[in-house]
Amino acid sequence: MDPRGFWGRSASSWLCGLLLLAACLGFYSNVFRLIPGRRQMGESRSSTEGRPLQGQRESLPSSQDGRRVVPQGMLLETKQCSERDCPPDACRVPEVPRRADVLVMTPWFAPVIWDGVFDSAILDAQFENTTVGLTIFAIKKYVAFLELFLQTAEKHFMVGHKVTYYVFTDRPGDVPRVPLGEGRQVVVLEVRSYSRWQDVSMHRMEMISNFSRRRFLHEVDYLVCVDVDMRFRDRVGVEILSPLFGTLHPGFYGAAREAFTYERRPQSQAHIPRDEGDFYYAGGFFGGSVAEVLRLTSACHQAMVVDRAHGIEAVWHDESHLNRYLLYHKPTKVLSPEYLWDEHMLQKPPFLRKLRFVAVPKNHAEIRH
Repeated sequence: MDPRGFWGRSASSWLCGLLLLAACLGFYSNVFRLIPGRRQMGESRSSTEGRPLQGQRESLPSSQDGRRVVPQGMLLETKQCSERDCPPDACRVPEVPRRADVLVMTPWFAPVIWDGVFDSAILDAQFENTTVGLTIFAIKKYVAFLELFLQTAEKHFMVGHKVTYYVFTDRPGDVPRVPLGEGRQVVVLEVRSYSRWQDVSMHRMEMISNFSRRRFLHEVDYLVCVDVDMRFRDRVGVEILSPLFGTLHPGFYGAAREAFTYERRPQSQAHIPRDEGDFYYAGGFFGGSVAEVLRLTSACHQAMVVDRAHGIEAVWHDESHLNRYLLYHKPTKVLSPEYLWDEHMLQKPPFLRKLRFVAVPKNHAEIRH
């Protein structure tokens, strides 16, 4: 084949192809210029020379007093975005509550709840549709504390939320009628009595476990288990709720581990060695999700059954077993002594800003016997 013939015949084809390619490039260039984002990038490319690269901060102009000024266009754009994309108050950045005078975090990163470390408005919204069960034992003469307990609970406990008061009692006819708010109710659970107050105390774990399995799992989201010979003095709200929580015993806050009255006998199922222990928890205020409370109370009850079979009674009964359980099953939240205090036995320290749940004065010997 003659090369000259080949190039002569194909020259026109190559020329047409090049012209077509040039036309396409010109067309698409104009199309891209019509796209807003591409046009802004093209128009601003020359003006960005000398500006900070991505990841660097560009300084804003300053006013005469030295404060940085945000261009009005940026303010308008931000406001429109927040109003369009965020529900009311959802986009505000809350001030982070903090305390420097108390322990606010455990070694396993569970929060310790004090006044000044939580935003109640945010938490109330988070737990808006939550139902809380509050268990109390009004056995024998302890039924006398019920009226004051319920009256103060209506003022301070989970206000604005659905609450079921589970009253365990051997005297259902003596349960007082107290006016209740909307979504709140009293459920009386009749149970047997025991001759010794120690037995009443220890059988609480068994009763809570049994009723959790039979009822509470289907009726409420969280359980709060407290003593009845108390009264609420200040807010006790959803800030306490967590899968598993315990309360620092007011008599041992700040004490050395050696001072904790754990069960020290190795023969007991509640035994805690002297070189172990985080805190000393009060038996009069604990709780969590119903599933976690069921695990806790079932484990403590089974441990007491084993102790009883060996003729052993832990030094502080169910509280000793509670401390053993919480040592090896770390609570996800810890309540400060604000949530359990006895003004008649303890002097209020300066770091205790509020007393939320306090003991009622009583003659223990008369009540228990």
